[in-house]
Amino acid sequence: MVKAQPRASKSKVCGFYNGGLKVSLKAAPVDDAANEECCALFAKLFHLPASRLHILSGRSSRTKSVMVEGVGADAARLILEQF
Repeated sequence: MVKAQPRASKSKVCGFYNGGLKVSLKAAPVDDAANEECCALFAKLFHLPASRLHILSGRSSRTKSVMVEGVGADAARLILEQF
């Protein structure tokens, strides 16, 4: 689960929050811009093209479920543990 905060001063991963990951997104939640920014942020974090990330649920919500193609659970956990 990802908790997104749109219209922040910069896009970044803030850390763990209520059993999920909190991210700040510079983009506004208009015309899917915040969702695209969320995927771009995770693509940079996992060193993948943005096309390999998908929002499974929560496209119009601050609470989202994001799928990262090609990264196993253990590898994702190692990357996310730095936050």
